[in-house]
Amino acid sequence: MKRFVLIMFAMLTITTTSSAQEIYYEIKHKAQANVSDPSTNPLVKQFSMFKIEALNYLAIKMKEEMPDSSATLLDKEALSLNTFLTIYTNALVESSQMPPAHQMKIISAFMDASYENPLFNDPDKELVLAFFKNGESLTRFSLDTDWRRAVLAANEAMKRLKK
Repeated sequence: MKRFVLIMFAMLTITTTSSAQEIYYEIKHKAQANVSDPSTNPLVKQFSMFKIEALNYLAIKMKEEMPDSSATLLDKEALSLNTFLTIYTNALVESSQMPPAHQMKIISAFMDASYENPLFNDPDKELVLAFFKNGESLTRFSLDTDWRRAVLAANEAMKRLKK
């Protein structure tokens, strides 16, 4: 029995390792499919367009700033971006019956989590804050974000808001 569990664990590890290099491309591909599909809900399209831009920004900046970084780092950031947006979406849905002031606190908490956790400290604020400054958008986040730290910050902010 122990041997069977060890073999299954090894197979899972191998599968996870081989697919880890594909996470970035899978998330980007799904977002592109959502944007291309005319039947996609406009809000889903908006979130998908942000994902595409954020993923493109990550890939370009990592090549420029961190040429020796592994594909795994890009995959971890892509997965964290996806997680961040999922947590954000869930928080918005859960707060839909709350007063608008509470909803604004949630949006601000996620904006702050994104803005206050830069990955590259990019001086090109016009590019980095293009979505952040767009008051019409639900994805008002900085492109220059360390998404792994932003997820932690957002979770912590949500805990404080629930108290």
